[in-house]
Amino acid sequence: MNSSLLTFLPFVVLIGAMFLMTRSAKKKQQAAVTMRDQLGPGSGVRTIGGMYATVKEIGEDTVTLEVAPGVHAVYAKNAIGAVLEDEEYNRIVHGTGDDLTIDTPVVPDDASSLLKDEPADADKAEAPKLDLGKKDETAADAPEDTTDGKTDGKTDGEAGAK
Repeated sequence: MNSSLLTFLPFVVLIGAMFLMTRSAKKKQQAAVTMRDQLGPGSGVRTIGGMYATVKEIGEDTVTLEVAPGVHAVYAKNAIGAVLEDEEYNRIVHGTGDDLTIDTPVVPDDASSLLKDEPADADKAEAPKLDLGKKDETAADAPEDTTDGKTDGKTDGEAGAK
């Protein structure tokens, strides 16, 4: 009797877990439907891709969003990730609110401000030359002319040589 109970125990646990997962999924689906029912023209939304926009029109399966002033795009209703309160939408999109103080230092676009010893006209100064291991070829170091006076520039072993 005890061994048969141990045999069926994993199945009971699996069925219980599946029940809880489907219940959780149904709750999430119901919450999404309720959220989409809150949509109305003028509502601020965030798409599942992370774009913030304002609802202009609502169709049966689509929503027309204003992504920038005068720029409209048509999205599936399922692409709406969240309907935002007016305060939150304005804070995120327009930057209104008192909590937008920046405590971190601003990072410059280039490294010129990081160099303290360089002159202010660093752009006009000549850049130092790097030694990449190549020698400057002079007339003495240049390879010898092996064309033997031929004008086509090809040596005897090359294709098309006369």
